[in-house]
Amino acid sequence: MDAKELLRCERSAIRLAIEAGAMMTAASGRNKEIAEKDSFADLVTETDKAVEKFLFNELKRLFPDFRFIGEETSSRVGLTADPTWIIDPIDGTMNFVHTFPCTCVSIGLTVNKVPVVGVIYSPFLDKLYTARKGSGAYCNGRPISVSKNCNSLSEALLLCEFGNQRDDEKKNAVFRNLEAVGWLVHGVRCMGSAALNLCSVADGSADAYWEFGLHVWDMAAGAVIVTEAGGVVMDTKGGPVDIMNRRILGACCDKIGHELSAALPIHLDLESD
Repeated sequence: MDAKELLRCERSAIRLAIEAGAMMTAASGRNKEIAEKDSFADLVTETDKAVEKFLFNELKRLFPDFRFIGEETSSRVGLTADPTWIIDPIDGTMNFVHTFPCTCVSIGLTVNKVPVVGVIYSPFLDKLYTARKGSGAYCNGRPISVSKNCNSLSEALLLCEFGNQRDDEKKNAVFRNLEAVGWLVHGVRCMGSAALNLCSVADGSADAYWEFGLHVWDMAAGAVIVTEAGGVVMDTKGGPVDIMNRRILGACCDKIGHELSAALPIHLDLESD
């Protein structure tokens, strides 16, 4: 894909993300039609479905030859080398249900299985994060960069999540890892949105983030935003990230990423998407 087409993709994703954000704000409030998916903590609302349908319809009209993966309409899908839009219509649905503002629409584009465009819009925080491969990362049109003054885990603010799985294996892993790293760092925060966690690493307001149990739509856009902001994304074990493998570690630099990876005692091997 040439630079001109990549720019068209990014501009289209930005326009549609802003329109999707308006749909989210119009639906804000606790009177929602809510359904459970895999657990009582894994929710979907009518707005998730409406936003995804809107984005798919518009992107298919603009890019009819591309492939598509979305949270609410895709299951057990494989990622190919073809240009693929990857959409999370509302990342942080639990937050959306409770009117907690850390929620967003996430639109990523992969080519040859590599994220090349990322657009994440949080209408309630009024933050629009954008990046395309080789062109830097931005928030509301201004360049952003990862933190440059975090030299060790003892100076780091970390982000993580409990996730929506409620099985004993996940519970054990979450609490063992929190126990292992919680006292090594400045602090640990849980915001409830994988996409915004990655953006927080990208804009320097946090130094690293890890999570198990994610899906490709949680990570695709945020991964390119972090790397274009000068950070790194990797597997929690320290190797190259595979956005289909349901786990990710994002950090302000390679040193912090590998220190965090080494400090985590448990690395869950979950079934791939």
